[in-house]
Amino acid sequence: MKILVLGSGAREHAIITALLREEPRHSITAAPGNAGIAVDVPVVALDATDAEAVSNYAIRENVELVVIGPEAPLVAGVADALRTRGIAVFGPDKAAAALEGSKTFAKRIMDEAGVPTGRAVRAGTLAEVEAALAEFGAPYVVKADGLAAGKGVLVTDDLSAALEHARYWLEHGSILVEEFLDGQEISLFLLSDGHTVLPLSPAQDYKRLGNNDAGPNTGGMGAYSPLPWLDAEFGSEKEFVQQIIDTVALPTVRQLAREGTPFVGLLYCGLIVTKAGVRVIEFNARFGDPETQVVLPRLVTPLSELLFDASTGALDGRDWPEFSADVAVTVVLASENYPETPLTGRVITGLDDALQVPGVTIAHAATGVQGDSLVSTGGRVLSVVAMGPSFAEARARAYEALGHVQLEGAQFRTDIAARVA
Repeated sequence: MKILVLGSGAREHAIITALLREEPRHSITAAPGNAGIAVDVPVVALDATDAEAVSNYAIRENVELVVIGPEAPLVAGVADALRTRGIAVFGPDKAAAALEGSKTFAKRIMDEAGVPTGRAVRAGTLAEVEAALAEFGAPYVVKADGLAAGKGVLVTDDLSAALEHARYWLEHGSILVEEFLDGQEISLFLLSDGHTVLPLSPAQDYKRLGNNDAGPNTGGMGAYSPLPWLDAEFGSEKEFVQQIIDTVALPTVRQLAREGTPFVGLLYCGLIVTKAGVRVIEFNARFGDPETQVVLPRLVTPLSELLFDASTGALDGRDWPEFSADVAVTVVLASENYPETPLTGRVITGLDDALQVPGVTIAHAATGVQGDSLVSTGGRVLSVVAMGPSFAEARARAYEALGHVQLEGAQFRTDIAARVA
């Protein structure tokens, strides 16, 4: 199959890596890609958010399937343009992508569908924010309503910090003030063809910058899959997943279909297990990063079949995807000063030695080539992924590999998956 993958991060590299494992081999191109992706497949200097440019390229090159990785092209309506031209595309139309692009829209859909979630108030002025914060009390949860590259959420006991965060994001639009929900967080990906959903294996990511969940929120500093503690909480992973399908995924997909905005693509359910039951924290309209880096390496069912069937309305009747019994851990290597203004352009070395560690792969997130050197180009630079028969082994492999990687000022957490090892 001829496949175009849109995006330039570790998520897209993980998707491409999974597709490259399949036989017979696919013809894969990435746009715009990054330095690591360019080693594996051809890359094209396309603006992934330019619907016309992407559509014209796909037609010209006889692309059979377009996989949209990041949220920005979805919210920009790239999937709409591709479908209009008759091209199979994995990713929702602009209207359905509002599930991620607008937290207010997502809350309304959840309310209409009866999906369990926390209380929230939409605020457009600082006075409305102050009233909502007073109503919910500490810890305070303040979220930018639109896309914010993983930096729009603040959870804090400090009222002045909550107000400052709100003041900043109010300059960009409205915000949501939500009640604080306490418990273990879970990321669950579900493939949707607009009517049917199929689950992938759950994962847990680490959003805070520092060990023991200290420091600011980030786009994600690491993840692991599967979640062995689900057996004690819910009887089994399968029982938990079925519960989420019945109470969250299918009601959401059906509500969107009723409103004439069928959701075709990846429904990312950000969940939290509270004392009152499982609640939805947020929806995303695409694969999550860094969870993709630990879910897809464990996938046994061919990814291309799942993506194509979802894109063409053919998931009904398919069995749930199969996963390896091995576990996966990923640790994100980030630039100095991330998540503020990262210091970029620094040379990265040691990747060849890191890749000699058994079970290790590296997904490039923000890398480029400068002369003969590999350099950092953004905040989260690499995802070091390790597979193993146990979490202790996978963690040991991941951190052994990280020990070989050199990047001035780099930072990473040392406690990823420690709770399950």
